[in-house]
Amino acid sequence: MGNCSNTWPLSTCVSSRTSQQTNSDTETNKDKQQKILKAMSRDIIPASGKHTASLIFLHGLGDVGTSWLQSFKMYRIPEKTQHIKYIFPTAAVRKVTLNFGMEMTSWFDVRGLNKDAVEDTEGIEASTKLLLELVNKEIESGIPPERIIVGGFSMGGAVALHAALTAPWTLGGCIALSTWLPLSKTFPDALKAIDQKGNLPIIQCHGRQDSLVQIAWARLTSQALESFGFKNYQFHEYNMEHSSCDKEISDVSEFIQRVLPNNK
Repeated sequence: MGNCSNTWPLSTCVSSRTSQQTNSDTETNKDKQQKILKAMSRDIIPASGKHTASLIFLHGLGDVGTSWLQSFKMYRIPEKTQHIKYIFPTAAVRKVTLNFGMEMTSWFDVRGLNKDAVEDTEGIEASTKLLLELVNKEIESGIPPERIIVGGFSMGGAVALHAALTAPWTLGGCIALSTWLPLSKTFPDALKAIDQKGNLPIIQCHGRQDSLVQIAWARLTSQALESFGFKNYQFHEYNMEHSSCDKEISDVSEFIQRVLPNNK
């Protein structure tokens, strides 16, 4: 699950954005975003019952959406939640600085494994926008935001956390596996209406033996989320590396069923 063999970091790479854009630049960016969205590969498990909720899950570095679709099926999660549509996008292929410029699927660039490495602000925000566009498509199809979960593993979880905390809506929940809170210096200022988002359900899970995204960083993320005032937040640690385990997936399955019950 999640292609655990790849090396990828807690803190990532490059790029500063200009604070001013012309209208034509903005329109071009919107057009580009829509083209990327249309071209993005998505593996989907349709709701087998009446569709009343959706879950969008992002893979880790070098992985594809299909692997997580198969994992969810293996643990029979869709069987237990027949009212939920599951969406597993695959990131675009790009050069990853940390891996010597090798091209692989990645939600943003990665430059280093230490806390001082510069984050790829532009890439993180671009993938956040793509994820929120997918959320918006579900909303336009008739699913209210409070019935939509976003989640992800590793760098996919980082994008999901950033999206859930900065979205213009309060979502139904966020699943953050083996990950961290990106662009943490922008919080809590970047939070949208924390007085309303305080009830956002969040489950964060991490392996104590994780040598890529170390448990210390997960605990710092946990402290940050608790300090922001999230009332429906849970953090679980497991004896595993940068991967998943049966107990973790069981906890995630219970979380999904609790926050997105089958409202027939």
